[in-house]
Order: sequence, then C-alpha cells, then structure tokens
Amino acid sequence: MSAPYSKEALDSEPNGGADVDLRTALISRFKLSPEKTRAVQNLMSQESSSFVDAALRLGFVTQEQIDDALVWAKRRQSAQGGGLVETAIRKIADDRQLVLAQGEMVKPGAQLILAHDADNPRSEKIRALRTELLLLSEASSGANTIALLSASAGEGRSQLAAELAISFSQLGRRTLLVDADLRQPKQHILFGSTNENGLGEAISRNQKAWFHPVNGLPQLSLLTAGAIPPNPLELLSDGRFSRILQDWRKAFEFVILDTPPIKDFADGLAIATLAGRVIVLSRGQHTSYVETRDMLRRLAATQSQILGAVINHF
Repeated sequence: MSAPYSKEALDSEPNGGADVDLRTALISRFKLSPEKTRAVQNLMSQESSSFVDAALRLGFVTQEQIDDALVWAKRRQSAQGGGLVETAIRKIADDRQLVLAQGEMVKPGAQLILAHDADNPRSEKIRALRTELLLLSEASSGANTIALLSASAGEGRSQLAAELAISFSQLGRRTLLVDADLRQPKQHILFGSTNENGLGEAISRNQKAWFHPVNGLPQLSLLTAGAIPPNPLELLSDGRFSRILQDWRKAFEFVILDTPPIKDFADGLAIATLAGRVIVLSRGQHTSYVETRDMLRRLAATQSQILGAVINHF
C-alpha cells in the first residue's frame, strides 16, 4: 500500500527517514485510510506532535499496534544497518515509557515440515486445511482467533497449531502463535526457543508479552507459555487474559492458540470461550469414541463455533 501523501512532505518532517519507517509500518500494517492519515497530519501541524502521538490521540491506532510497528521498524533498521530508526525508537520509548517486548529470533524445528519442505504431502494437507479455514474466515476488523482442542495428550495438537500458524504467515498474513498450554507446553521445543517471559508472565504480572520473531517467516510471531504456574486455569479465566486477547485481535490477522488436553484439564474450555472458534483434533486408532463425545459435550457449553474436525494419522 502506498502512502497517501507526498514524499516531499514526509522528508520535510522531523527525524526524516526514521519517522517515515515508523508511520509506513502503521499505515501499511494497520491499514490507516487516506482520510485518517490526513487527520493525523492536521493534528501534527496543530500541535507539533509526532505521527505516532497524533494517531494515538485520535484513536486510530492502539498502543499494542504502535509496539508492533516499532518492532517492525527495529528489525528493518537492523537489516539495513542504519541508526535513524533506532534513535527514533529510543526517543518514543523514553517519551511514552514504552518497553519493546521482543524475544530472541527462533526458527522452526525439523518436525515442522511445512517450513522446510513445501512439496511434502503433509504440507499439501496443511495448505488444504488453511484454504478451508480461509473460506470460513469472518470479514471483520479483528483477527481470526482459533483455538485447537483435543481430548487427550499425544494427538499432535501442538504440531498442527504451529503448522497452521506457519501456513497463514506464508500467505503474508500477520499471525501470532500462542502456547496457551500452561501445563505441558510444547511450542518452545518445536521452535528451539527459551521459555521465559511467556503467556503466564504476561497475565500474572500484567506485563507486555515477549513475541519471538521467526527466522524465514517475517509475518509470524511466537509467544511461548513461560514458566509453568501453580494456577493455570485461574490465569486463563482472568479478565487480564481476555483484555490481552483483545489487543492481539487488533494487531494480528490470525491468532492460533495451543491448549492442554480437555480430558485432563478444563483450561481448553476457558480458552475456547474467549476465542469463540475452535478446531477439534483426534488421532486415528488412538482417541476413543467416549473421549471425543465427552469433549464435544463439554465444548458445547462454551458456545464456541467448531470450524472443523481433524483426524491425525501417525
């Protein structure tokens, strides 16, 4: 998307290229309309404020979106080796007491075949599932939030969650993969990541979530589970988690949530209630009919929309 204002006007403003990078991120990533952009520029002229401050004051962007744009600009600055963006980031961080919550770069492990072998039969099946989910996607301003649920452990739920997130990001869709299994988390293992400052810390300490950028997948971010807390269900039922999820819906196009097995824990039901849309997973020759029936019965109470069912064979 091209910016709805002239290059000369941009270059004449304070901080030059640094501000251009930041506002480009806000405009292109969060689709500010030409009308909104002009309103921001008018307020900038009236109050001698920055583009970021003016857009925030007018309510056109959220603090979460600004954080996302700053991280994007920082990555771009690092790739280009320049210093202007870093200077602007420090200035805005100082002015707004902003903490950039960016974790280490991670990469998909060999088990995540879709990231390494596009021609593999499993990769084709994941893309086919992605197509079906795109056809079911809601036309809304917020992210499509999908929780993956299964009755028991060992059914491939975490791997499928990771592969779906990878598949959406490969389409250029801003995607967040969240390990909401605060019992036996797996996503940090699949991506070779540390498991610090994850979802549990973000909720319990009311702090910014640490998103890990993923090597080779610039549109994908990973939030690990963090240290296993003593009260997972209480954390996931807390209003703070609901508010965090609302912020993610504004900053991403797809949010994929991994969950613990339903048979053992009620956490997945709490997550399904907030997500509103779920995929149920079972494993051929492994998941019993009784377990599947009980999962669906309990899931009905959440009033979540079941987008589909997947049977894993391995």
